[in-house]
Parts: sequence; C-alpha cells; structure tokens
Amino acid sequence: MADGKRVRLGIIGFGAQGGMYARLITDGRVPNMTIGAIVDIDPAKRQLAAERHPGVAIFDDYRSLLGDDDVIDAVVTTVPHYLHPEIGMAAIRAGVPVLVEKPAGVYTRQVRELNEVAAEHPDVVFGIMFNQRNNPLYRRLKEIVDAGEIGAIRRTNWIITTWWRPQGYYDQSAWRATWGGEGGGVLVNQAPHQLDLWQWICGVPQSVFAKVAYGFRRNIAVEDEVTALVDYGDGATGVLVTATHDVIGTDRLEILGDRGKIVVEKSATATVYRLRQPERELSDGLAPADVARLFRGEIDTSDYWDSETISFESQWGAQHAGVLENFAAAVLDGTPLLAPGSDGINGVRLANAIHLSSWLGREVPLDFDEDEYLAELNKRIAAEGVYPTR
Repeated sequence: MADGKRVRLGIIGFGAQGGMYARLITDGRVPNMTIGAIVDIDPAKRQLAAERHPGVAIFDDYRSLLGDDDVIDAVVTTVPHYLHPEIGMAAIRAGVPVLVEKPAGVYTRQVRELNEVAAEHPDVVFGIMFNQRNNPLYRRLKEIVDAGEIGAIRRTNWIITTWWRPQGYYDQSAWRATWGGEGGGVLVNQAPHQLDLWQWICGVPQSVFAKVAYGFRRNIAVEDEVTALVDYGDGATGVLVTATHDVIGTDRLEILGDRGKIVVEKSATATVYRLRQPERELSDGLAPADVARLFRGEIDTSDYWDSETISFESQWGAQHAGVLENFAAAVLDGTPLLAPGSDGINGVRLANAIHLSSWLGREVPLDFDEDEYLAELNKRIAAEGVYPTR
C-alpha cells in the first residue's frame, strides 16, 4: 500500500465508466482509495486521461500494469463485456485484487472459469460492481425478505423498461448491440443490475421460459424486448419485462409472499404490507358474513394487514462510490464484500437462459447445457461476419 490507508487503483479502460470512477476518486468520494494508474489501448483516451489526471501513470496494455506493483494495489475492469473474465483471471493470477464491472462476462463458461481461478486464489480479493446492492432501499428489502416478514415467496414481477435508447445510441459505435462485440442487448447492457437484484432478494429460479424480440423496434441484431417467466419451484413463479424502446418507461417490482407483499416504485420507494396471519389462514377463517362484507367493501383492511413506506435519499454516484470504498476496505483489512465476484455468474446464467429459451422455443433449466448455449451464440456471431466466434 502507498500509505497503508488507501488503495492505489488501476483503472483498466478509460471510457464512460472508467472516467466516472476516476472522477469519484479525485473528488474525494472514496476516502480509502487513490488512482494509481489508468490503462487504455486508445491513444486519444490515454491523452485524455493524462490531461484530466496529471501525475497518474498511464499504460497502453493491462498486462504491463499487472506486472508493476510499484503503482497499483488493485484494479477495476471497465472494458467491453467479453474482456471482463480475461482481465479478471489475469489479475487474480498475478495476485492483484480485482473489481470486475458488470456483467461478469457474456456466457457462463467464461465466468465459471473466472470463478474457478478465483477459488484457487482465495487470498486475492475478487469483487463485482453491483452498485445496486449498495442501494439502501434494496438492502432493506433483502433484510425483510430474508427475515421471513412477508413469508414464503409466491410470485414476483418486475417491469423495468426505463432503458429508452434511440437509434443514435446504437449507431455511435460499431460494436454496440452486436453478438460478437457486446454479446447481447438489454439483458447484458442495461438490465444486469435487475437480474442480480431479482435473484439476490427473491432467490435463484429453477427454470425459465422466455419470449424475446431481436431488433423489434431498433435496427440492431440483439434483444430490445424481453418477457421472461421463471419457475422457483413449489408453484412460485416470477415475470421479468424489460425493453429499450419504451420512451415513458416503468420501474415496478412486486414481491408477493404468503404473509405479505412488497411493492417498489421507480427503485425509490417501497410499500411493505405485512399480514397479521398467513394468507391461507386468513382465507380459511373468513365466515360467510365476513365474505359478504368483503364484497360490499365494508372490511377494514387494517384488521388484516398493516403497511410501511420505505424510502431513502439518493445522491449521484453514492452507490458506485460505496462499492469502491467497500472493495478498498476488503483489500486493506478484510472487510466483507457487498458483492463477491463469484456472485456475478448468477445474472449471466439467467440472461443466457432467457436467450437460450427464446432461441429454442422452450423452457430451459438454469443448469442448461453451456455447450449448447455457446453453439447458438456462435451461430449469431458468425452470421454477423465481423467478429471471431468464441
């Protein structure tokens, strides 16, 4: 460590995300971290980094950086999705703590390999930038669900269509919204945080059936409209709807349990309903006269449940800065990670399962055949005729 109190971070990739992290650090938003170095293969971005952050070491290749422990203590990978596992594994093998940007990768096989390398080097800190896990609202909701306050989950629904992207967004870079360059559309670019939170709070499903539209409302090869039905087992189901063509947009999550319900609006406010007794007992205990009063609207709902509204103040960059600070603390003194890197496979696996279900036209298990998925992905990469297959 430079001084034993701050981690010198190497930022690999100086695009929008890498630039944001550099800004958070230089603005003092991450008190236990400094910028040790910046890496980019683009000369123009290296020049920009040098102008914005004078005195910071600049590299044109991440391999050179990983071999220079005089300037860094850890790295973050703000690079195209396919490169996250490659750079993550190289860092871990070099003994350099690494924070991988979301998603952890494009397909599960490469992310599984990353996790296996990390497991072989348990002393190397390995995290992932799931900044929404640092959102106090979702952290509180996870506590409520884990404590059984709304009982066993019976149904979940998340409509998250606040990702409107005009055609010009896709046209600004040739790699964007391609199978070979980006690896997918809304599932791998915009919605990975929701794929993670959905499973983090509600549990990992057993299987998925999906209807997905590719280039539905945009001139792109990848998905811009998704409806996925997941099966948790024991009759419990969940639905995810996401898209990039809804200019108005909706962000609404509902979690129904047998002892209550959570409704989240715009990822900002949650209403938690807690039943005074399990729903089935409530149903079985209503006498015919009570049922008649219910249908006439004469029931006082406060006799059956209470409600609580939860919200927190939000500040730009606070969640990202918090993950960076937590990662640095893990490097410095072993503080537990908010988002262990090994968790990154969950969202990638669900995204892969949604793609595969739509490609095959059938329900697929979450432990799907990884070779089958990769073969289907490679068909689409080959059809583009631009990028090598994987």
